[in-house]
Amino acid sequence: MSSRRMTVWAMGLGTASMVLLAGCGTSAKTASATHVSAIPHTLVVDLDAAPSNLDPGLQYNLESYWVYRNIFDQLLTDNPKTDTIEPDVATAWRNPSPTTWVFTIRKGIKFTNGQPLTASDVAYSLNRIISPSFDSPQAPNFAEVKSVTASGDHVTITTSQPDPVLLGNLTTLSIVPKNYIIAHGNAYFNLHPIGSGPYELQQWVQGSTVTLVRNPHYWGKKPVFPAVEFRAVPSEATRVSDLESGVADIAFPIEPDQAATIQSNSSLQLLTTPTDRVAYLAFNTDQAPTNNVLVREAITHALNIPLMIKTIEQGYATPVNTTLTPVGFGYDASIPGYTYNPSLAKTLLKEAHYTGAPLVFATSPSYPTIVIQAIQQELSAVGIPVKIVSTTQATYLQKVQSPTHTWGNLRMGAWQGTWPDASTYLYPMFYSTSIWSSWSNPQFDTAIAAAQSTLNKSVRQAAIDRALQILHDQAPAMGLWQEYDLYGASKNLAWQPNPLENFFVAQMGWK
Repeated sequence: MSSRRMTVWAMGLGTASMVLLAGCGTSAKTASATHVSAIPHTLVVDLDAAPSNLDPGLQYNLESYWVYRNIFDQLLTDNPKTDTIEPDVATAWRNPSPTTWVFTIRKGIKFTNGQPLTASDVAYSLNRIISPSFDSPQAPNFAEVKSVTASGDHVTITTSQPDPVLLGNLTTLSIVPKNYIIAHGNAYFNLHPIGSGPYELQQWVQGSTVTLVRNPHYWGKKPVFPAVEFRAVPSEATRVSDLESGVADIAFPIEPDQAATIQSNSSLQLLTTPTDRVAYLAFNTDQAPTNNVLVREAITHALNIPLMIKTIEQGYATPVNTTLTPVGFGYDASIPGYTYNPSLAKTLLKEAHYTGAPLVFATSPSYPTIVIQAIQQELSAVGIPVKIVSTTQATYLQKVQSPTHTWGNLRMGAWQGTWPDASTYLYPMFYSTSIWSSWSNPQFDTAIAAAQSTLNKSVRQAAIDRALQILHDQAPAMGLWQEYDLYGASKNLAWQPNPLENFFVAQMGWK
């Protein structure tokens, strides 16, 4: 799955139970148990799961991503306020040809072991990810990269064809120390990661907590908080209780039904943002009766999406007209969405000669049961019986990704591309040969491939528009809504979440 973060409903990952100590421990909170205006020594973050890896080349799940990106610098950075890509380790870049990019590497950066960060480290970081032997889940993000070389203070990346999302994907490239990894090996590095970012690892109790402390040699602005502790707290009720008691300073995720609890507490604040993640319902066009486009269209008109947003999501979602969100490049607001019209749904079913065969709704515990059941009820109301088949996430993924496409008729997902660009959604979700697609359309394939092979924005938008129109007409899936992130936090925390879900502690402050 080409996804920047894989803890969305499409994926589920376990955690280890080994205990790793990388220095002396610290208490969960050195400040008072109640929120005070004085800056706490340790910012405490409650997450619903623990990071599975701290090697940035090994994993993309949100919990790992949030932690390790505070340890490492990235080649480039994104500015959600201006929707632009800005310097980080690379101070400048140029594009001398459509398939060649040259990056100037910042001088004076050091890893926490005292070794300077060089262009060689940058080239190694990317070559490591694209190496088949390393088997990085991030490799598909850089599928067009043909070679990466370093010379002096410059890194040259050559692609097999023009890659319009390369710069965006490079905002996720954490720079790792080449010599350190070669000397100690990948397994050791995952347990004892060192980077050049604003924080360094102090203690990792796998499956439980990760404590980071300020990197005294950091080249950038000194972070406000001397330390940050990430804690795995699976229970949402406990996360909310931790906020109310002052044990935690920020907690994520907060479900919509708990938003009012946070807002009613004068010592807390609810931080929300629409994300670039789209919730969608996918159809299997290789299985009857969803191989009939009229049946698929009937389903799109049978679902009352505005009501689901109001009652289930408590308003913390925005309707979409396709399987994209307005965040990023390529969304076309002019394409009509699917309207709630149960009478039309029944008419389409009659035209399709649908005889009432039950639809199999494939799911797993990783998906929101309340939404699955709401869809089942609304389809039943127009005469479509739905059988929900829930399996473990591993089994679910095996079925969905199988080339036999026998997983059922319906499945739900939430997709977030490697970068907010239509091609990072549409290509992996619907291209004929993608492991995620149970639909094939040569015209769509041609259109989305054209959007991925040029740097000309107007040409790209035209190709994306063609692809979106085909999706609308053939209905292999329907967009449900743009998802929101909800965070509970101390009223003293100064931070604004963004649609790209960056969680850089160095960008946080204290009121």
